[in-house]
Amino acid sequence: MTEISASVVKDLREKTGAGMMECKKALTNAGGDVEKAIDILRQKGLASAAKKSARSASQGLIGSYIHMDKIGVMIEINCETDFVARTDDFQGLVKDVAMHIAAANPTYLSREDVPQDVIDREKEIYKAQVTGKPAQVVDKIVEGKLEKFYTDTCLLDQIFVKDPDGKKKIKDIVTEKVAKLGENIVIRRFARFQLGETQPAEPKSC
Repeated sequence: MTEISASVVKDLREKTGAGMMECKKALTNAGGDVEKAIDILRQKGLASAAKKSARSASQGLIGSYIHMDKIGVMIEINCETDFVARTDDFQGLVKDVAMHIAAANPTYLSREDVPQDVIDREKEIYKAQVTGKPAQVVDKIVEGKLEKFYTDTCLLDQIFVKDPDGKKKIKDIVTEKVAKLGENIVIRRFARFQLGETQPAEPKSC
């Protein structure tokens, strides 16, 4: 089996806008040939997702989910037309992401929303945990731990709780819906409420 490096997967994703797992699968099926992998993604409709991301998305839905009368979520997901907003696929996406938020409790919408002072504090903690190692090793470990922090706290980077393989991220399922429905789709903001909280969390938005 051809070994597929992370850098090649990342490069294919940047070229096509498809999800990481879809890119890796396409590269594996293409024997590592990037151009063939692009063709495979195009055949699935996934390679067009990146082009759609620049288009305006001002329609969509505000959805909600209540879990056991203890946790409540409100979320706004946008698309380009009311027609797509009314489809079962889009409404299912809104419901799935709301349920995910209830279960996974993300702090931020995306890694770009994490304040710099929070990132700096996390880095200092990670550095303190790996003292006594060469600087380049420390930097690599810190970056790895920071990626884990994003996966734990940022909605778009979180592993989708309903993914049976535990590999697909929220941003990957959004990309798949973009490819299937043919419109730009954006998770705009969300708020999560838990019974007994002294102060409800501020809505997280892009």
